[in-house]
Amino acid sequence: MLISLIADYGTGDPAFSEVTQRLLSALPDAQVHWLSVPPFSTLATGFWIAQLGLNPGPAPRLIYHNCAPRQDDPEARRDNEGEGLTYALLPSGVKVVGVNAGYTLSFIKPHATVLQTVNVSRGGSQFRSRDVFPPAAAAIARDDFSPLGDPLNPQNVPDLPGDRVAWIDGYGNLKTTIALDSVNLEPQSKVTVRVGDVVSDAIYSDGSFKVPEGTLAFAPGSSGWDNADGSKTRWMELFLRGGNAWERFGKPKVNQRVVYTPL
Repeated sequence: MLISLIADYGTGDPAFSEVTQRLLSALPDAQVHWLSVPPFSTLATGFWIAQLGLNPGPAPRLIYHNCAPRQDDPEARRDNEGEGLTYALLPSGVKVVGVNAGYTLSFIKPHATVLQTVNVSRGGSQFRSRDVFPPAAAAIARDDFSPLGDPLNPQNVPDLPGDRVAWIDGYGNLKTTIALDSVNLEPQSKVTVRVGDVVSDAIYSDGSFKVPEGTLAFAPGSSGWDNADGSKTRWMELFLRGGNAWERFGKPKVNQRVVYTPL
């Protein structure tokens, strides 16, 4: 079994090793791959749950995610209580177990064939993804669904914001939550793009490399997936050929608002 462990512990943080030990104690034949997202970034967490879970991969697969800002209640916490654990089943057969916080489930909620709560304690430890959740996640991975609770109403999962930075890749490309099918522009159209407080001219392109060196492209990126109805989901990227779009826009963070205007 392949387990994708998506969490905001921090790149190289030993917390990944601690959680991996607990998961492998119950699933000794599994392989665990780590993916670190920015602190408290439920948007980036949700983006990668969908990108990994809705695309082809080996079977069986489990996505175990933890990004729990504990923002569901502003009052003081009792016994380190936080957002509850959930289970989702994707059309590909991928099982998803993790905290329902912010946008973690927003990308997959239109696709999930099962969406349920998991009956585990919401408190008991500051480090619930190590100390509380792994036994339930491992049971579900083994097709033991006894920990499952009530169905989760998709209407209680926030809709995906369609105008944000979802990820900054290693080349400085800005992956956004702007869907390709929401963009009505002719190829090579000029646009202005605002990310936060920084504005830049750009060219809308149907392929990132179809712009000259040094030009900022607003183009369909490499992220997305095939939908059950035969359609495709593709997300727009900001790509500075020969440069770094992230630096061009003043090094924005994930969840920064992105607005484009045709010229």
